[in-house]
Amino acid sequence: MKDRKRLPPHSASDAAGTEDFEAEKQEDGIEQGKRLIRLADDKGLSLTQRIANRFYLLSWKTPLHGRRLKGKYPLKLLAVPEDEIPGDQQAGQSIRAGYFLFRGMKQPVDTLDFARLDLTPGFVDHIQSFRWLRDLSSVATREQGAPVAENVMRKWLAAHADVPSEPAWRADNAGWRLLFWTTHAPLILSSSDLVYRSLVLNCIARTARHLDQIADKTPVGLPRLVAWGAIVAASMLIPGGAARKVFGEAGLKRAIDSAFHGDGGIVSRSPIDQLEGIMLLSMVASVYDVRREQAPAFLHEGLARAIPALLGLTHGDGGLGNWQGAGAIPPGHVQAVVQASRVRTRPLRQAREWGYQRLAAGTTVAQIDAAPPPVARLAEAGCGSTGAIEISDGPHRLVVNCGGAALEGQWITRDLAQGLRTTAAHSTLILNDCNSTALLPDGTLGRGVTEVELNRQELENGSRVDLSHDGYVRRMGYIHRRLLLMSADGKEIRGEDMLTPAERRKKPSRLPLQLRFHLAPGVEPTTTADGMGALLRIDMGALWQFRASAGKLSVEESLWVDADGRPHSTQQLVVTGEALPGGSSIGWLFKRVG
Repeated sequence: MKDRKRLPPHSASDAAGTEDFEAEKQEDGIEQGKRLIRLADDKGLSLTQRIANRFYLLSWKTPLHGRRLKGKYPLKLLAVPEDEIPGDQQAGQSIRAGYFLFRGMKQPVDTLDFARLDLTPGFVDHIQSFRWLRDLSSVATREQGAPVAENVMRKWLAAHADVPSEPAWRADNAGWRLLFWTTHAPLILSSSDLVYRSLVLNCIARTARHLDQIADKTPVGLPRLVAWGAIVAASMLIPGGAARKVFGEAGLKRAIDSAFHGDGGIVSRSPIDQLEGIMLLSMVASVYDVRREQAPAFLHEGLARAIPALLGLTHGDGGLGNWQGAGAIPPGHVQAVVQASRVRTRPLRQAREWGYQRLAAGTTVAQIDAAPPPVARLAEAGCGSTGAIEISDGPHRLVVNCGGAALEGQWITRDLAQGLRTTAAHSTLILNDCNSTALLPDGTLGRGVTEVELNRQELENGSRVDLSHDGYVRRMGYIHRRLLLMSADGKEIRGEDMLTPAERRKKPSRLPLQLRFHLAPGVEPTTTADGMGALLRIDMGALWQFRASAGKLSVEESLWVDADGRPHSTQQLVVTGEALPGGSSIGWLFKRVG
């Protein structure tokens, strides 16, 4: 299979540009012609580590851990921080109506039993973390919401106040719960029942002491960040917290350094976790504000790094792309979280360590996954998406990934969630109907992509990204290379997918391949008579043309998952071809024609 329209080789003259153009590249950290190699650096927890973690959880029920949670009973909170991020009004109205609503699932409040929550893990965490207090406060006054919140609070205290256990007292749930309890304290501390109030305040203090003991034993990434953030908040909201504040700030700095790469991207590579991490840091910053204290520099620096990385995954509508299990998080929520951070900046175009590349010209935005998947211990819904792309034109999405693997609920079953993690659920090349990184039966990621080589250049005639990965080398002997060029006006995106024999491997065999481009809802494809192209009509948007240089083009059914975990029926372009032992390639083009 030979491409009839290969991308033109670049020359030294292509690299010339104006001083402003060069300055912009330097600001984004894009070094002309520099190759970047990303290696997968971890294989997950060993059996010994998993056994040790299990014994540690059992220690929570021992008298020793119980004694560590004892201390002075606080008489009050020193302040109530402001929650600047609005809640989900539909979910809030549902709580007022008598049931929790989460990804299409319902749990009546009257029959809620915290000791036996037979719900999906995500729904359990939603209820246990008390983040629903934000939803309730968005639709109810204190007089309206307090009786509802107090009813749920009494149920939780009856089940979990005395003896810590998972998932209720898991570090991230405990940390979020402490933050939401204190931020929305009027909803749970308005009762005239002094015994109840004392029990709530004591449980807040016990939660802080519990986190003091377990924060550094919590998995790296968002969970550890939440634990240390809650410790810092507790130090300023519970009387007598001076020593805890010194201890907590040191721990929070370590947690930020380990949770975020140097370019600001979170180690799990998940847009959901990135958004949650920023929200966590903003909530901690609001505690400093309400206490009229100066937040440490590392907190502001962490937000200043994380926001550009987050914005790098926004499309023209301001919403986030479907990466690493996330659904399409809407622009309103992204904007609210960014505003709460009080950081104003531009999207990061090249996140070297986080692994996402952003091309933007005119009204067109393209996002590229240019890194190995996250390691198993850092992401439960990691996807085999290396090399995948998403494309948008202004407020309209054109090419997407299915997304939603982390959003198990009413519409996303566990089996479907596993399917959404596969390479075929992403807009990239699939060889022999196999994942570029294997998905093991237990849900963890197996062998596959360990090395990604990247070369990005900003040219006068556009942006060029050249990446390759070794996901198919060990099993099939092929290296997958993807070359992308976006024109300076954003009206053309040229690509070429190449499969070349790997060195020092046995000669690969002839294998089938597919190029998949999942289309966003509202994009209607019409194939051309020669079977090599299609017209793509965006509802209320522009007209795009797709052409392939080789293979056979067909249109198949697909789906796209929104932020609530709801699948939307859509279609995908599939170019089928064959990988040849001597190497093969398929060129393709997306062009805006009207």
